[in-house]
Amino acid sequence: MPSLDSQLINQMTEWRRHLHRYPECGFEVQQTSDFIAEKLESFGIEVVRNIGQTGVVGILNAGDGNASIGLRADMDALHIHEQNSFEYRSQHKGKMHACGHDGHSAMLLGAACHLAQAPSFNGTVYFIFQPDEEHGQGAQAMIDDGLFERFQIDAVYGLHNLPGMPEGSFTVRPGSLMASESSFEIQILGIGGHAAMPHTGIDPLVTGAQVVMALQTLVSRNLSAIHETAVVSATEFITNGTVNVIPSEVTIKGDCRCFTEQTLAKLEQRMERIVAGICEAAGAEYRFNFVNTFYPTVNSHAETDYAIAAANAALGNDKVNGSCDPLTISEDFSSMLRVKPGCYALLGNGTESVGGCALHNPEYDFNDRILGKGASYWVQLVSDRLK
Repeated sequence: MPSLDSQLINQMTEWRRHLHRYPECGFEVQQTSDFIAEKLESFGIEVVRNIGQTGVVGILNAGDGNASIGLRADMDALHIHEQNSFEYRSQHKGKMHACGHDGHSAMLLGAACHLAQAPSFNGTVYFIFQPDEEHGQGAQAMIDDGLFERFQIDAVYGLHNLPGMPEGSFTVRPGSLMASESSFEIQILGIGGHAAMPHTGIDPLVTGAQVVMALQTLVSRNLSAIHETAVVSATEFITNGTVNVIPSEVTIKGDCRCFTEQTLAKLEQRMERIVAGICEAAGAEYRFNFVNTFYPTVNSHAETDYAIAAANAALGNDKVNGSCDPLTISEDFSSMLRVKPGCYALLGNGTESVGGCALHNPEYDFNDRILGKGASYWVQLVSDRLK
């Protein structure tokens, strides 16, 4: 395991708690990005700001090698009012770091500090601090702003904490690790009227009910049970009718998740086909909107092997699971993996009162005891990949 001194680990804890105290959301993370950029500059690292609005990239060169690696952490918080009572709780009403991005940023800052002081590598490390992961727009914004054109990054890696996994354990898999997330909205337009005379109109409520039931066949009758895992959930059914009025309009909203872009495209196509067919049969009109927010997170095989090797060296073989089950949660690091080879992995936040509280919960807190473990993994990965 790379030797991180206790002073650096204490500093990481201070940085993490500072970020926790002053959370910012979306792209509005200027205070956070300034704090991170100033820390990187204090380590002697070159900094480029305002990539993808408020993203930060730190650049550290050592030796004469041409190889490079990108390490990414997310910076944004959530619109949740914190219910913790510790002294570093959120000072921004209605905002908190309920997903651990404060810890991710602190771990990457710690790795940057260590590597700047003891550059045990030959090449270039890019430290990527990204805004707006929670809404699924930050990674693409940085890409659109030239992240991979302005910086010659060979491969990119990400790391996220996971409550419920033992403290400091590491889990990953090649291929699809996390699912896509897409939302759909179906508007069915009929002819409303008196509930006593339904034959005089076109009832969109009955048509909508048929659509909801038919959507259940998307997974069971359109996708392979072995190769095309997916979840389709209708979550809202809204009408403009009342107790004695047949509505003229129904809106159905919901959520889809799957593990490949091929399955994603098939879901969208087949869903609209179902809606169109049922509405045609009923004489109703429809509007269909399908919005993909997160792509599937797909790890490349070689980079996953490198991540597993680094985790074994940094954390111990007994702490590493290199073939975990895929997860139906989503992550916008997936957009970076569509452009560059790379690997996204999960680091256990703990199972007890410290670290065990679920993500996106008002009582969540990042477990400071894993800061050194995450930073050690980053340092080991850089040392391995840029020999």
